[in-house]
Amino acid sequence: MAKLDSIFHCLADPTRRAVIAQLATGASPVSELAAPHDMALPSFMKHINVLEAGGWIETQKKGRVRTCRLCSGAIETAESWLDQQRRIWERRLDQLDDFVATLDDERIQK
Repeated sequence: MAKLDSIFHCLADPTRRAVIAQLATGASPVSELAAPHDMALPSFMKHINVLEAGGWIETQKKGRVRTCRLCSGAIETAESWLDQQRRIWERRLDQLDDFVATLDDERIQK
């Protein structure tokens, strides 16, 4: 469950969500990822580190350039959890629908 907490913690920040969206088009250097954000590079790197620790991205450094790319593991974990929650709520809503239908049938019979 701690891994799931970390995965969703990464999504809790708009800057990190924007980085994930940027990386959906392909790998990018940190400097390109940081450009649209109004913050100093050390502050931006904290977001990169959180995303990497959460399993959303991996980074590779060549010389002075650090390149980031998305990893599939975090999104697959989040998707699996969300699918499980969807199934639970669909089952509950189906049960509620059946209950309401039973009440309607009882009212009609009276």
